[in-house]
Amino acid sequence: MDNKKTILITGVAGFIGFHICKRLIENGEDIIGIDNLNSYYDQNLKKDRLKELDAISKEINNSWIFKKGDIEDESFLTKIFISYKPNVVLHLAAQAGVRHSIDNPKLYIKSNLMGFGNILECCREHKIENLIYASSSSVYGGNVNIPYSESDEVNHPVSLYAATKKSNEILAHSYSHLYQLPTTGLRFFTVYGPWGRPDMAPMLFTDALFKNKPLKVFNYGEMARDFTFIDDIVEVLVKLIDKPAKSDENFNKKDPRSYSSWSPFRIFNIGNSESIKLLDFISHLEIEIGLKSKKQFLGMQQGDVKATSANTNLIEEWIGFKPKTSIKDGIKKFIKWYKAYYKI
Repeated sequence: MDNKKTILITGVAGFIGFHICKRLIENGEDIIGIDNLNSYYDQNLKKDRLKELDAISKEINNSWIFKKGDIEDESFLTKIFISYKPNVVLHLAAQAGVRHSIDNPKLYIKSNLMGFGNILECCREHKIENLIYASSSSVYGGNVNIPYSESDEVNHPVSLYAATKKSNEILAHSYSHLYQLPTTGLRFFTVYGPWGRPDMAPMLFTDALFKNKPLKVFNYGEMARDFTFIDDIVEVLVKLIDKPAKSDENFNKKDPRSYSSWSPFRIFNIGNSESIKLLDFISHLEIEIGLKSKKQFLGMQQGDVKATSANTNLIEEWIGFKPKTSIKDGIKKFIKWYKAYYKI
């Protein structure tokens, strides 16, 4: 990084938040982390992530501060911004989960819309130099153009979760336009790796394999995902911290691009550019673990999509890097961590 910055990261007890925090603490950056430690999935895993960050910080005597609280709490957020005066904000907190949003819509409206609104307001008031926030590949919804490109339309979400992420992008643009707030939205594609989320397929499949339970395979196995290894996500985030969004000098209002603007606003896909069939992913897990799975084939779940794949030309042009970890190498590192963490 060019100059030392004070970086505020939301969702630090989450999967991606933990990993970028770890990297930045190791890099000697001053980090303020916030998280509400909600019970959407195993709180012990979240607490263990925080313990790991504490241990790393103490080992290298670096500035790392954690504050527990909700992004929906405007007064809590305001105090954080006033007290610690961050230069950069990485907003990774959100109510996650496509399927969970169908049964619990109010949680998503509260966290992903009201919470994001509070983040934007604090960034505006405190003249933040760079806001980077998590969007999602789910915004592509009913789109059938593979690979997904940032220029594709994203006006037909198939889940409330996706709708809230699309809304975040629209809100971000309004603040970029009105207040010249540099905003960069990242459409993450199926992130996996050590310390991963227990509600996602890699962890669910691995857990079932080790416990000799059937793996629930939806759409009768006719699914594919652009699995993206966590280390690649972290590398992208680190590079973006020093490269805030800028206005697009070639932007044409008569032929507008949805991923850039006359304002300091950018949207990027962050994926591995390879769509892996779900059954092939399971085969890689079986080979690495050395166990054969039992499979329970089920229909398509509401709010789900059949396949995802990312066109990542834009992010490669912007920072000179794109995710590249192979599925074989990524699974090897993931299973090594899984066995150590769960003492198998």
